[in-house]
Amino acid sequence: MSDIDLAVTRSQRLEQLLERDFGASGRGLHEKVSSVADALPKDLVRRLRLVATVRNKVVHESGRIDDRNRFLTAADSAERDLAAIRDRRGRGPRGRRRLILFALLLIGAYVAVKLVW
Repeated sequence: MSDIDLAVTRSQRLEQLLERDFGASGRGLHEKVSSVADALPKDLVRRLRLVATVRNKVVHESGRIDDRNRFLTAADSAERDLAAIRDRRGRGPRGRRRLILFALLLIGAYVAVKLVW
């Protein structure tokens, strides 16, 4: 995979996570990060901005990633942290399952009370 493909693919994946799980808006990764920056830890925002900056430089200027390991480390850890925050907030698959189980429990309790009364 070329550096351009790598930078674009990883940036798009982070953009999708920000949109889907955090309600981010904007035209690119920088704008999406800005739209939800207050809800994210500062070190995560810095890593997301690094990925966005490298992506823009690779696509619009050099065509290559100067420090591939740094880029991949930032992208990987940002993705993991976004998923962890999403799961803690109950928006991920585990959080949805908990919410569904809780709703079923409430419905069951309601039905049981109605049958007894």
